[in-house]
Amino acid sequence: MKNMLRILVLSLIAFGAVAQTPASSASTRTAPITNSDLKNIDIPKADARAKGDPDGSLTGTAADVSVADSKKGMTIGDVVNQVGQNKVAINFVWTLVAGFLVMFMQAGFAIVETGLCRAKNANHTMMMNFMVYGVGMLAYWLIGFGLQMGGVGGIANLGGAVPLSSEFTINLFGKPFGLFGQHGLFLTQGGTYDVAVMVVFLFQMVFMDTALTIVTGSAAERWKYAAFVASSFIMGAFTYPLFANWAWGGGWLANLGANFGLGKGYCDFAGSGVVHAVGGLSALALAIIVGPRLGKFNRDGKPNAIIGHDIVLVLTGCFILAFGWFGFNPGSTLGASGNGSLRIGSIAVNTMLAGMAGSFGAMFYMWTRYGKPDASMTGNGLLAGLVAITAPSGFVNSISSVIIGLVAGVLVCLSVEFVERKMKVDDPVGAISVHGANGIWGVISVGLFADGKSNYGGSWNGVTGSVTGLFYGDAGQLVAQLIGVCTLIGFVFVLSFALNLAIDAIIGQRVSAKAELEGLDLPEMGALGYPEFELKPGAVRA
Repeated sequence: MKNMLRILVLSLIAFGAVAQTPASSASTRTAPITNSDLKNIDIPKADARAKGDPDGSLTGTAADVSVADSKKGMTIGDVVNQVGQNKVAINFVWTLVAGFLVMFMQAGFAIVETGLCRAKNANHTMMMNFMVYGVGMLAYWLIGFGLQMGGVGGIANLGGAVPLSSEFTINLFGKPFGLFGQHGLFLTQGGTYDVAVMVVFLFQMVFMDTALTIVTGSAAERWKYAAFVASSFIMGAFTYPLFANWAWGGGWLANLGANFGLGKGYCDFAGSGVVHAVGGLSALALAIIVGPRLGKFNRDGKPNAIIGHDIVLVLTGCFILAFGWFGFNPGSTLGASGNGSLRIGSIAVNTMLAGMAGSFGAMFYMWTRYGKPDASMTGNGLLAGLVAITAPSGFVNSISSVIIGLVAGVLVCLSVEFVERKMKVDDPVGAISVHGANGIWGVISVGLFADGKSNYGGSWNGVTGSVTGLFYGDAGQLVAQLIGVCTLIGFVFVLSFALNLAIDAIIGQRVSAKAELEGLDLPEMGALGYPEFELKPGAVRA
């Protein structure tokens, strides 16, 4: 009588009303479901016993459904309410698991960067990638999350109303321009001690931390550890959250569509701009300030190759990052049920295809230009394709995904050469090119390739209809994306440069020449990453 199968049958009867019944709403009382009603449902008891659960105590009983009035018994309204709660629970779990995957990407970044650097700096490089997680999270919990998400009033997939609804705005051209949120500091201020807010915090925090760890790659092998801590804290508290608010927190970039008719406003599904371009442009600013490694450039400006110590670590890290990207992109639906969230399937496939195409593009470029396929650049090609597809992953088809990834794979090679040979900037791991150049390409590609088929609840950024790019009839979307690119370069890069210049004046960004030549493990960290290595005068540099 109490078997869970009965509840499923009743759920199917009531399912038509689920879409109109919010999970948090009070159920409308209907005629109680009586014991005789349940007896009329035929349950194969032998099958239940065969499963080792004859009374339903293991698989669930009618008592698992919240009943509005225990004296009156369970009603159809109770069942509908429970189905709504289960839908929200599914979305909670999906978003949390996706966040866990993104957090694991830190391990991938750590070993990619360490492998591309010399062995004498392994401890220092790993410690930067390890503690950027803690430093960034502290800054984001104290300040950054409130600035980014403090103006968001509701997320449908996570139950509707979210107590984050205070955006600081100014009026320009007769329109409101959201600049930053004002609720959510310490996850208690502004009434934000709430389970849905906690889910949003965890998911957004690991995205923020991805942006911060990009910077460690461009300044590796000569960045003072104290300066790294200060720079990472400021980026997690201010630089990243401000642009993220404008794009994802209800700020002015997101409202370019509603306010000025430019497509659906700036669209960045999972963060090619918000995460990767912010990280890549901040990396460029810091690399300019900290300067090239000793021996990187000759007096005539010609660059010298400084080879990393472990390509096995590099390519293993690339695989870890590719795996984590399944949380990054599909997870950005913030749910697996409702509002077009089943599109997680196509988003995952788009992500895979673009990464594949990026690795092919980079491999064939290097093979054609230099006569051999280059392992490290092939790995960077994979990451470049993944970076580029991050913004359009929820808006494009599979053919466009392959094109976007293929362009990214070639672009990362061209960008690495340009940054090193023309700009004379030393980037040991190619972070500026992988994340900066291809983050910008990903943002632009939304305005080109979005096919208008992704109907997430019928609107995006408060504008009715699906995101549609230039190639499918909406030039306004491309304009909105280009405004986002200009903001990234004109605001994020300039702010990052100014803040890191201030840190350089106060703390100093670069280690001494002696420490750099010795390797940063002992001078900065007090221990070697590989203590069995013995470096002798005249020996090959490790």
